[in-house]
Amino acid sequence: MAAIHSGEATLVLLERDNPEPRLVEIRNLCDEKDIKVEEGSRTDVWRMSLPAKDGEPEHPLALALVGRKPNLSLEEVFESGGVIWLLDGVQYATNMGFCIRTAEVSGADAIIISNKMSHSERSAVKGSSMRATRFIPIHYTETENALKLAKENNIRVIVAEDVGTIPPWESNLTGDVLIVIGAEREGVSQECLDAADQIIRLPMEGFIPSYNLQVAISTLAIEAIRQRE
Repeated sequence: MAAIHSGEATLVLLERDNPEPRLVEIRNLCDEKDIKVEEGSRTDVWRMSLPAKDGEPEHPLALALVGRKPNLSLEEVFESGGVIWLLDGVQYATNMGFCIRTAEVSGADAIIISNKMSHSERSAVKGSSMRATRFIPIHYTETENALKLAKENNIRVIVAEDVGTIPPWESNLTGDVLIVIGAEREGVSQECLDAADQIIRLPMEGFIPSYNLQVAISTLAIEAIRQRE
């Protein structure tokens, strides 16, 4: 309630189909303050909550998102900065969903997807992300436009590709960055390589020449957290 009253909450997740009167009060307050409300199952709310402290209920009725603004426009995303991910040509909905969930969990500020997709394909992405799309801005636009907005807003472009020369822990993932992950087969486009301020190469010592896409985003997401702490 404190986050709602103070105006810090940008979204509130309520337990669905619960007749508890306090939820009506919370919903009314959110409406009054123009705070977006999402609903989830009891399990959905519980698994995203912090461990209960002494005197607190084990199963909270509502959770408030503080800090990140999931409804930012594409232009507002780049004006706000932070950690923005660009999925450059990524094809498969399951991979996109995993990337969105990983980015959200790691505290990223937005996800940009360059692949044009139908409504049904976007729904599949949403499902694969475990509906993490509710809590972080997701925008579909061309790679060229994403790079243009990054340049206009002084956001550094960090690319992960096997032609890179530095490992993740020697890169600079602090400040305002656009981190680019490439397609499953083709990798990052030449357009992104040409725009890159840094090109990172994940260390590999096996015969197969590349990691799975999901490994790449997980590695960089965790490294970004470490550097920004």
